[in-house]
Amino acid sequence: MDRWRRRSRGVSQTAVAEAREAPAEAELAFERLYRSSRDDLYAYVAGLLHDGPAAEEVTATAFERAYRKRRRFDPGRGEPRAWLFGIARNAALDELRRRGRQAELAAEPADLDGAAVETGAESSERRLALKAALVRLEPRDRELIALKFFAGLGNAEIASVLGISESNAGTRLHRAVTKLREALDGSI
Repeated sequence: MDRWRRRSRGVSQTAVAEAREAPAEAELAFERLYRSSRDDLYAYVAGLLHDGPAAEEVTATAFERAYRKRRRFDPGRGEPRAWLFGIARNAALDELRRRGRQAELAAEPADLDGAAVETGAESSERRLALKAALVRLEPRDRELIALKFFAGLGNAEIASVLGISESNAGTRLHRAVTKLREALDGSI
């Protein structure tokens, strides 16, 4: 009997120790997710809202919601980054509804790196043509472009954010890029 109790106590002590370590590990995982996603998430939200200060607020709201819900994240349903972008998308849509207007997706993301301003008439002309071509796309297509190129998400992550299959995300993205190219050809 004593031998069984000793084994049993050791198992329960190990389980309690692991449970105590889990919150610290979860905190580190969330911090890594924050550091790796914050700039891309802001670019995506800024692309949806076309308003820098509002994008900062929505990005902060998305991280706050994610932090509060971090224990409910299910790795079997997708990647943490896609989960986070889904929360950000919902927060941005909440902001757009709050404003009482339809989603108007921006033509380009905010310049997050402070990269050097492009010089030359040609690059400026291309930039204006791209902006005009993006405005002509439907909001759904602009959102796909924003998720892929502004936020840098892969097709699986886009699928998870939008609640569609990965192959459907790839097909829709391909069609959106094709429409963008056609719109660019028409504006040049």
